Order: sequence, then structure tokens, then C-alpha cells
Amino acid sequence: MNGADLVRIVDAIRREKNIDAEVVFQGIEAALASAAKKHFGTAEEAVVSIDRGTGNIHATLNDQVLDPAVLGRIAAQTAKQVIIQKIRDAEQASLMADYGDQVGTIVSGQITRIDRGNGLVNLGRGEGFLPRSEQIPGETLHVGDRIRALIIEVREAGANVKIVLSRVHPELIVRLFELEVPEVADRVIQIETIAREAGHRTKVAVSSMDSRVDAVGACVGIRGSRIKNIVEEMAGEKIDIVRFNESPQVFIANALKPAEVKEILLNRDINRATVLVSEDQLSLAIGKKGQNVRLAARLSGWNIDILTPAEYDQQRATAMEQLTAIEAVGPDLANELMAAGYISLADVVEVDPETLSRLANVDAEQAKDIIGQVAERVAEFEAQAVKRDAEKAAAEADAVEGGDGETPAEELQPGDAETDAQISDDGKKDEAELEKTEAEPAADEQEAAAGPEAVESDETSPEESDDAGAGDDRVPDATPET
Repeated sequence: MNGADLVRIVDAIRREKNIDAEVVFQGIEAALASAAKKHFGTAEEAVVSIDRGTGNIHATLNDQVLDPAVLGRIAAQTAKQVIIQKIRDAEQASLMADYGDQVGTIVSGQITRIDRGNGLVNLGRGEGFLPRSEQIPGETLHVGDRIRALIIEVREAGANVKIVLSRVHPELIVRLFELEVPEVADRVIQIETIAREAGHRTKVAVSSMDSRVDAVGACVGIRGSRIKNIVEEMAGEKIDIVRFNESPQVFIANALKPAEVKEILLNRDINRATVLVSEDQLSLAIGKKGQNVRLAARLSGWNIDILTPAEYDQQRATAMEQLTAIEAVGPDLANELMAAGYISLADVVEVDPETLSRLANVDAEQAKDIIGQVAERVAEFEAQAVKRDAEKAAAEADAVEGGDGETPAEELQPGDAETDAQISDDGKKDEAELEKTEAEPAADEQEAAAGPEAVESDETSPEESDDAGAGDDRVPDATPET
């Protein structure tokens, strides 16, 4: 190998692999020095230098200049191996430098292989790894599919660089908005918070830095064009655009839309928002399996309790009765707690002693004693509930062992526990189930009927939700994730 060949090879590596030529030259020099030492069988290290312009090799060993012909043979034997290794090392370092700075950014690539549910993605210079756990639930990926994903981690894995991708991370939605909505990229529109249940629904709270720009309308686009692109990229996941507001009451009401809210009562001490809605809005506010209220809680950062006015009054009355029965509380303090927004024993247990000391006008020790007594009463109620559930389960098991658990109507006697009243109760339950079944599509119709207000009320996925209010699965308390 002559000098010109060496220079030409190094230059080709520099251009094709984007590796600094100096790194390759230094690697060859180090390898030649080691090879010369072995070749001549000496304990001394050879000193090797390569002219960067001509590629000529100059080497000395024990102050003796080595024969260039010998060096040429050694170079031919070692250069290939050194170059290959240096290319690998430099590529790994280059990938770490390039992609390590891109954590939290969005990349696009093509699925090249599916291995046990995990996707391998060609990103150009590197290969991304999309674990099954970071894929959108319900989405099926195929080799050849082009996807966008968020880089969440870059790390060395042996001789390779592992670029871990995600399609379920909430930040991916933010990055997609930056790509699709110029006002978001230019920071004219600010994404304040985001709450996501990947594959199902996402709520995004937005505000405008310019009074002339409508944040919700800009994110939706003309005829939903902008939001539609994001929904399609996310495999049909529904996305709600929520108008942000500094007022917790207004923001929570916006986050719960399309449900209409009657009143919101805040307890800032325990970060609890009690939201009152009419009976016909209850299932819509809660959402399918509690999804709407759960996402609203995460979005707003408040623990949200959805109640009808009647349920709220009943809960207050029950809490008042239970609190006044506790010796350390009494009627006066119970009234103070009710007025401050503590509408259950569990609320009182959550309050810190300093706050209770201020409310009750007692010292810290007395406040701790009050909280302790209330906690004991809560534990008693919970134990009673567990006992009732166990007794009910045992009774049902006995009924199964004794037969089908049903007594024929003709065998029922007026004195039996199961009489006409029981049959009547069963009939009422059937009616209630029928009403519930009828109410579910009605809730869907309410959301679909939101019409033009849907843009304002921030229910802005191009396809109207078919499940926002379906399934009256009561979730009395929605706690935001921390």
C-alpha cells in the first residue's frame, strides 16, 4: 500500500461515514506501532507518523529508522483491520453525539423488522428500537410502514447505539402540534398542559400569546385539517383541544367538556374540586370507564369529584352526621369544616394539622388528635364495608351450592324474606338497567350534537367520539397523576 492509496482510503471514509480523517490517521498510526513492535520482537514501542498530505509513513524503533518496504507490508496487513474498527468506533461516537442531543425530539423512519412485537426502525444513519410497551395500544405495525416517534433514550449497548423510541409519550403529541401548527412552533400558541391515554384519548390545554389569534381554532385548522393530520398519525386517537384559563373553576369546566357543569366548589387545602352536574350530564362528565374525568384531573392538576346536586347534599348531610358523632369534632367544628369544603370524613383525614388548627382555632396537638379520631372512624367504616362484602360473597356462594339460588315464585310465602317486595325490587332493577342502557347512546348523542360549539368546547377530533359519555361507570374521584 503506497501513501497515495492510504490518503485516498482515509478521505473516502471521511466523506462516506462522516468520520474525522484525523481520527482514522491516528488509529492507523497506533496500530502500525503495535504491529511493528510485534514484527521486530522488541520491548520498545515504535514511533510512527503518517504524512497527512502524501500518506508516506515514517517510523523509528530504538532510534533506528525502519525500512519503508517493511512498513508497507505491515501497513497492508493491519490497515484494513484498523480502519474497520475505527469506523465502528467513530460511527458509534458520532451516533451518540448526534442522537444523544435529540432526546425529546421527533423522528420519522421506516419499519424494517418486527421482532417479538418490538419494531426496528430505519432512521437513516441509525436504527431505532420501538418496544412493544411504547407502541400505541391497538395499533398494528407492518414492515415497510413509515412512522413518527419520539426519541426517549439513547444509550450504548455493546458495540452498538440503542435509540429507544416511543409513540405513547405525551410529548410526542406536543411535537406533532409543533409540526402541524405553525403558531405552536412560533410560540404564538402555548401548549400549557397535556393528558394522554395513548390509543384512546388526549386532552391538550392551549393558550394564545396574541389576542388576535384564537388558540383552539388555530390548532383545529380549517375544517379540522390540522388536527386531522395528528389524529391520523396517532392511529385514530381522539384529541380534545381545551382552552386554558388561569381560573381553576373555568379551566376544569373547559376540561370536562362536552359535559355542561353547574357549579365547581374548590378545596385548595386538599386540592379537591367538587363538580356539580345535572343528572343528564353525569355520564357525559364521567366518560367511558371514567376516562373524561380522569383526563380532566390530570390536565388541571386537581382531584375531581363529579356529583349531582342531590348526591352532593346527601354527602354533606352524611358527613355532618358522622362528624358531629365524633367527640373531638362536635357541631360547631363540623359546620366550619363543611363551609371550608370538607364534605366527607376522608377529606378531613387528608387535611394537615396546621390547616385544621387554623380552622378549628385549636393548637397543633389538638388538631392531630381530631384527625386521629376521624381516621379511626374511617377505618371502622372501611372494616364494616369489607365485612358486608364478605358476608354477601358467602351468601352468594351458599346459594350456588344449594341450587341455582332462585326460589320459584309459587313457593314464596307472605312471611318469607323474598316476597312480592323483593320481586318488585328486582323489577325496579331491571327498569334501572333499561334506563341505563337507553342513557348511554343518549350521552353519545349529546356529544355529537355539540355541533359548532365543539370547536369552542374543545371536542375537536375530526371523528366525533362514540364513547365520551358511554358506560355510566361511576368514578367518584379522579386523582391527577404526579
